[in-house]
Amino acid sequence: MPDPAAVSRPGLLTRLLLGGMKLRAARRAHEPHTLEDMRAKLDRPCFPMALSSLQVRRVIACRVPGSRGMLSARLYVPYGRVHGVVLFMHGGGYVHCGLNSHHGICCRLARQSGAAVLSIAYSLAPENHFPIAVDDCWAALQWLAGEAHRWGGPIAVAGDSAGGTLAAVLAQMARDRGGPELAMQLLYYPSLYGERDVPSRQTYASGYMLSTKLMEWYAEQYVRTPADLRDPRLAPIYASSLAGLAPAVIGLAQCDPLHDEGTGYAAAMQQAGSKAETRTWRGTVHGFLNFYAFLPAGREAIRYGAHALKRALRSARGVSAAAGGTPPVTASPSVPSGQSDRSAA
Repeated sequence: MPDPAAVSRPGLLTRLLLGGMKLRAARRAHEPHTLEDMRAKLDRPCFPMALSSLQVRRVIACRVPGSRGMLSARLYVPYGRVHGVVLFMHGGGYVHCGLNSHHGICCRLARQSGAAVLSIAYSLAPENHFPIAVDDCWAALQWLAGEAHRWGGPIAVAGDSAGGTLAAVLAQMARDRGGPELAMQLLYYPSLYGERDVPSRQTYASGYMLSTKLMEWYAEQYVRTPADLRDPRLAPIYASSLAGLAPAVIGLAQCDPLHDEGTGYAAAMQQAGSKAETRTWRGTVHGFLNFYAFLPAGREAIRYGAHALKRALRSARGVSAAAGGTPPVTASPSVPSGQSDRSAA
């Protein structure tokens, strides 16, 4: 049992949010629950999409290559000069959420970082087991590397929860497969340890949005065999080396079973000579970014990550320009060749 003195309590707004969610769940306990219902309910933004879209110059619905076909995606183009592009992967335990649930997050990341953000709808479980989501994201990253010159050149990867895991995996794959070179990896409360245990899993096992029981359910939907839980493509801590990785900025929720995975991974990266930093938002629970409309910590965490992206991408662009690379470009309404040009707002 965890030491009660070591257990932190969620903040007041978070407690109100959790209480409201529990009350709503109790009222709907008699209703049928299917995977389709879950996905429909959880692929909704916490703020009107049309209003979020006003923060950027354009939101373009498009399709990009995945591992087995084209993936739905959205490109968020900020106002002014664009200094790079970010491949964003949404969370949801590899099972739910999508382009809509993370629309506002991507709008804010694009506006505050000055980078274009490409959000992709990778293949979900249980229809698609590990490592199909990884393969989809890798294919999208390879395609984006060929288009990045349109947005100033430098590339970063980002994501929350399962999407943060995918971003960390892509950083390792990019290192091991000779590119593309990444300016940064932005990881919000990622799952990184697989079957390896950490204290926070026991401390915040239940009652804090994400429970260890729910984590087990997600794993049952996604993994094929127990061996997958030791595969670096699902649990990046198992990589043979954490040296030479793109700098990591890891944003964490304090009352989260995954908290110690983020701090542990950052420490392991630092020990291997890679740059990594973490920041924990006190009194928050897993998934708090998705409630930025209600939780100031969510807005602050998005801003923190966006500013880190801005610094990293502009620094990488400066190095590239000094070496005769691509200069920053002014945001253009053009769409990468072969992609559909439709407003998503």
